[in-house]
Amino acid sequence: MKEYYQQTVSEVLKRVGQTQAGWSSSQASELLEKHGPNALQEGKRKTVLQMFAEQFRDLMVIILIIAAVISMISGNAESTLVIFAVLIINAVLGTVQNRKAEKSLDSLKSLASPSAKVIRGGVTQEINSTQVVPGDIVVLEAGDMVVADGRVIDSFSL
Repeated sequence: MKEYYQQTVSEVLKRVGQTQAGWSSSQASELLEKHGPNALQEGKRKTVLQMFAEQFRDLMVIILIIAAVISMISGNAESTLVIFAVLIINAVLGTVQNRKAEKSLDSLKSLASPSAKVIRGGVTQEINSTQVVPGDIVVLEAGDMVVADGRVIDSFSL
């Protein structure tokens, strides 16, 4: 079977069971329920304790831990305490920075909720990009964000 880009527009529309009028609202709702929202799945978030533990996985930190252990074995308590204090402070600061970066990313995600123009029932509608379903006819204009993979049906000055 030919890939979508190798087929004519009518072949593509027929293959996905679509017409130039686009999905009806009920068909779009069914597809959204079947396929889920048009959004990337987020992975499991790390706890603060996991972030803190990950700070000790860096090669330089491991070398400093080895140096602290050698210092402790040789009886130099001051050097051992200083090295461990530096390691703990470094881990705390790294964890705080990671947590702040996560929060900043979350606030950016909530701000950047793009919309999409789709043809539904023969009418162009503006919807949230998470509501785009497979087979939707997306209308793009200059400056619009591409909200999903798709096959170009018609273009002007592309």
